[in-house]
Amino acid sequence: MIIIGGGLGGLATGAYARMNGYRTHVLEMHEIPGGSCTSWDRGDFTFDWCVSWLLGSGPGNEMHQIWLELGAIQGKEIRQFDVFNIVRGRDGQAVYFYSDPDRLERHLTEISPADARQVRHFCRNLRTFQRALAVYPFLKPVGMMGRWERWRMLASFLPYFNSIRRSITELMTDYSQRFQHPLLREAFNHVLYEKHPEFPVLPFYFQLASHANHSAGVPEGGSLGLARSIERRYLGLGGEITYNARVEEILVENDHAVGVRLSDGREFRADIVVAACDMRSAVVDMLGGRYLNDTYRRLYTETIDEPGMLSPGYVSLFLGLRRRFPEADPCTTYLLEPEVAEKLTGMRHPSVNIQFRDRHYPELSPEETSVVYATYFSEAAPWRELREGPEQSSRVRRGQVLHTLPVRHGKPYLAAKRRARTTLEAFLEERFPGLRESIAVRDVSTPLTQVRYTASHNGAFPGWQPFMDDGGETLEREINRLGPVLPGLADFYMSGVWVTVGGLIRAVAAGRQVTQFICRDDGREFTAEIDRSLPPPRQLVVPVGPPDRHATVPPARRPAAATRAPRSV
Repeated sequence: MIIIGGGLGGLATGAYARMNGYRTHVLEMHEIPGGSCTSWDRGDFTFDWCVSWLLGSGPGNEMHQIWLELGAIQGKEIRQFDVFNIVRGRDGQAVYFYSDPDRLERHLTEISPADARQVRHFCRNLRTFQRALAVYPFLKPVGMMGRWERWRMLASFLPYFNSIRRSITELMTDYSQRFQHPLLREAFNHVLYEKHPEFPVLPFYFQLASHANHSAGVPEGGSLGLARSIERRYLGLGGEITYNARVEEILVENDHAVGVRLSDGREFRADIVVAACDMRSAVVDMLGGRYLNDTYRRLYTETIDEPGMLSPGYVSLFLGLRRRFPEADPCTTYLLEPEVAEKLTGMRHPSVNIQFRDRHYPELSPEETSVVYATYFSEAAPWRELREGPEQSSRVRRGQVLHTLPVRHGKPYLAAKRRARTTLEAFLEERFPGLRESIAVRDVSTPLTQVRYTASHNGAFPGWQPFMDDGGETLEREINRLGPVLPGLADFYMSGVWVTVGGLIRAVAAGRQVTQFICRDDGREFTAEIDRSLPPPRQLVVPVGPPDRHATVPPARRPAAATRAPRSV
């Protein structure tokens, strides 16, 4: 089996395939594993780009089992703050979205007694979702469930049916308008860091409930550490991986996928080919668009470029600071004045999320230093318009350009990056005096950076936007109907984040589920196992913000200053 892509989806596919006896070879275009789940070094600092919270990091749900099967979190400290996010208004007033629903209810009611009834409604449903997470299915694909399995799954949701039904049919932008307090009306739209205008209320409950259940923390070692752990599990199972290997073409003979050809001309043959990469590149470029039915042709040649159908990319500013800022909170979304927002190219909504990531990952920077991670959502188009110069294309085959990646950016693009950096640095300096003079290293990335390193279409992470009927929802219905395959092409399967909607847990769950389909098609019984020789993860809850005068238990301890961990963590 050849697996195209060494992100979490590809590594998970390889690990589960090895558990079921398949010989596997992962081909990854980059020099390290993880894809978008990554970090990089600047001087003594490691800039972690991805994991702000990891669904399934704690027990009591099927997501957690998948991470354990992949050896992703064993032996690591899982850190979770008792506040999911803080939203600060333009006047500086803060809303703390606490993990504990009781504490959240008290806090929101103190801000706005007039909204007490609406606050109770939200927190009551949040408690319902805490219980519902225990039965939420991740282990088996719906498309493989028989009639009775589906009935049992639906029956397990009956106690939560009304809450789920109402939360999936109302947008958060509408729900938030029920609040009388102007800051609450805005803040609820930014619970998940950025405003998601097309999101119903359901994902807000899902993420907050996972956090309340202590199952949305961050793993020691960070994003690349998470990828390295899964890579280690995959290699320990006997898998093979080759880096700096860009797949140019999927080889097909008699409507069977039989291998791949790389950009350097090398060919690798296989009985099965699994694409766990950017799916438009796979089905349109590498396969020449030959096996697209009407639904997939519309998705990958029309819908994919329509506004709002893909998750937006990020503009990210990293700052490595020579000193600590103990007054800074781990994660805050600031609502911006228009004159600040207009200086930030591609900004969709006037807000920025600021994380002091030395609180998340103290082992990734020297002691008594800080790392700032400032992000806002941005489409690729405004940045692409600023780009000058030619694009580099891979070899043309049968008249079709197979890959196009930017290789040189001109002065307008670089000026926009510099303006974003200086604007955010000035914004931070106003709130944390002395920050600017403490900067040791800095870095800025845009959606085009994501394109360059992962080939993800328009820098979209994690792929299709959920809850869009003509996009991600259509894709899920097609996968449930056909399985992760293309009609008419045998021995080819699709995996990873592009065949589902959601983040990292969805990507690795897709690797588990595609292997179940492969085993079914080969007449094998699927199996998955946890390496019981590995030590379990250790859970740590870290207090944030002002103490709760209503608390009846002492707050959890703060993490001790950590020594710098090796890059292989």
